[in-house]
Amino acid sequence: MTALTSPLPLRDEVFLLGHDEDTGQPHVHRQALALGMAGAVLIDLFLAGRVVLDPNGTTRPAGDLTLHLYQDRPVGDLIADTAIASIRHATTAPPLRGWLRAFSNDLYDRTRAGLVTSGILHHQQRRRLAGLVRADTYLPSHTRWQVIPRARLCALARGREQPDNHTAALAGLVAVLGLSPYLYLDNDTATLPTRLRTVADQHYKPVRSVTAAVDATVGDLATATYR
Repeated sequence: MTALTSPLPLRDEVFLLGHDEDTGQPHVHRQALALGMAGAVLIDLFLAGRVVLDPNGTTRPAGDLTLHLYQDRPVGDLIADTAIASIRHATTAPPLRGWLRAFSNDLYDRTRAGLVTSGILHHQQRRRLAGLVRADTYLPSHTRWQVIPRARLCALARGREQPDNHTAALAGLVAVLGLSPYLYLDNDTATLPTRLRTVADQHYKPVRSVTAAVDATVGDLATATYR
């Protein structure tokens, strides 16, 4: 069992905060959530010293940045190590937004499967429409898996704690994915995204660039949906 003091990988916390803890339903579109989780994987790799963004062109806009390996060695996490391999085996340095789209393709299902395997989610099958339709539901095995990251974000939003790298990155992703209203931190939900973004804006520039790219790519997804 994961220690309570050790945060889960950033992508897992994005997944958990992106779902209703009672019904298991996602708060936002699954593909948008998967894009956020792809950004989370990349941020974790940057913080672990494995990935850098376009070291030869730091003045480019966030969407034009490319990914490069800084230390080509595994971190011991299957999904993160798959991300490292995808950058290693690319013919040319992958563009940030293109990599987010490609890596997010099956990331939702892979992340959910990993959470089930580790015991953080449990799988239930329910019958609907007089038993004619079977529905698969995935619920947290304990409330702490969502309560703990919410509490860390609450402390940051209220200025009670200095942001650590992990939670500051989570704040930015939660804000751009539109998950702030589902944190249930306080009644002032209108200003909460701004407060979370303010925390995230104190982060390393590459982390801010990844978060901005997630925001832009989710926006592209929304635009394509309504065409």
